[in-house]
Amino acid sequence: MKISLEQNITIMDPCACLVIACHEQGQRTANAQKIEESSGGFLSRFLASRDFTAEPGQCQLLYGVPGIGAERLLLVGVGSGEKLADGKLQKAARALGQTIAKAQLTDVSLALCDVSIAHRSMSEAMEIWLRGILDAQYRFDQHKKPAKHPRRSLEQIHVLPAPENSATNQEEMQGAIATALAITKANDWARDLANQPGNICTPSWLAEQAVHMAAQRGIESEVLGPAEMEELGMHLLLGVAQGSRQEPRLIVLHYRGGAADAAPIVLVGKGLTFDAGGISLKPADKMDEMKYDMCGGAAALAAIQAAADLALPLNITVIVPASENLPDGQATKPGDIHRSMAGLSVEIINTDAEGRLILADALTYAKRFHPDVVIDMATLTGACIIALGHQTAAVLGNHEGLVAELLHAGRSSQDRAWELPLFEDYQEQLKSPFADLSNVGGRPAGTITAACFLSRFTEDYRWAHLDIAGVAWQSGENKGATGRPVPLLVHFLRQRAKAV
Repeated sequence: MKISLEQNITIMDPCACLVIACHEQGQRTANAQKIEESSGGFLSRFLASRDFTAEPGQCQLLYGVPGIGAERLLLVGVGSGEKLADGKLQKAARALGQTIAKAQLTDVSLALCDVSIAHRSMSEAMEIWLRGILDAQYRFDQHKKPAKHPRRSLEQIHVLPAPENSATNQEEMQGAIATALAITKANDWARDLANQPGNICTPSWLAEQAVHMAAQRGIESEVLGPAEMEELGMHLLLGVAQGSRQEPRLIVLHYRGGAADAAPIVLVGKGLTFDAGGISLKPADKMDEMKYDMCGGAAALAAIQAAADLALPLNITVIVPASENLPDGQATKPGDIHRSMAGLSVEIINTDAEGRLILADALTYAKRFHPDVVIDMATLTGACIIALGHQTAAVLGNHEGLVAELLHAGRSSQDRAWELPLFEDYQEQLKSPFADLSNVGGRPAGTITAACFLSRFTEDYRWAHLDIAGVAWQSGENKGATGRPVPLLVHFLRQRAKAV
């Protein structure tokens, strides 16, 4: 995929497909007005038919428009002439991407810099337009037989800037293009990892992919196996894995783009490559989707990839505890007690609450790197879906500033999160009569008590937790991983890089 910022191309020049924004009847963007004049009123006549109302999310591909050099004209609706709000911008960008993908266009020219976006610069808006287009190109069909007529993919995007762009704005636009490409590449890789079936994506396979990616970018890598985990006392991680024939792995990557003495940002991602629930077996319905229980780990790996591709001046460490959670004669049983790397004993009330167990040992391991901040991400609780649905991730943490940064990054990237409380009162639900704490706190406030469990292992540093259970994948006709929260993480890292 090539994206170029064109300085000497106008909307009247020949091109394969020109994309312009279109307001509702009677209102026009600057580029739409130019085409209206050159085409002898074609747009007015077309809009008068009411076949296209220009609402956000509507697109229309037209051929043979008079007076312009483009072979095709693609209209993307943006609603009224007022500044476009974030939600409508995202809806329009997604619709544009889907239209381009469905039409199998290979070359498009974007004349969208004349659309006013509320609270966003031109370059910020362009990043969202581009991500909507690129995201729709994603396909995961490597396990299907080749199609008789292979789909054509988008190969070239020309970005036509507004005439009043200054050199500074051009630099910002180039940055937006680079960010959109890096996020999409990372997001697609995270989706590829998560969409693989569990018989391929095992803990060792996931580790191999991480090491391969790291080697291509000069990122340091280390993979720990059961012997090293035993030596470290990681009996929570080992306890989850003991019901599987697949050995667990602890994947550790170091990207060193910052000063040698700068404390790293540590990203910890849950890497359950398949979660049957263990002895507390899950219902059969949709259990196939439990291959997505490693989406947090995939996102963490993808984020460090994007940071390296963008050459961010940061030090970043990624830790991914990877295992399966299956039932067999050696599996952890409800009522068993395991001791964590931190020395706390945990009574396992429900073996299906395993993600917090492997994260606990990984979060303890993170302490040795003397982190600036630690952020973990995990498909941790079904309760998060009940609370926030499939639109929004949950964020909780022990540092208000870090939580605020993540919320801002979510808004900026349109990969949104919402804060839930982490009051000390909730810790009461984790009390155990036989161990230092229980791994579940009952049904009330399930997302919060899961984070409370993790907080017991993060008391020595600034930490935040992202529960992505509702946003990491989607079911139904369009089943598949989304890659979230890769956009949020990349925007967080870019904001951190700007402050260096």
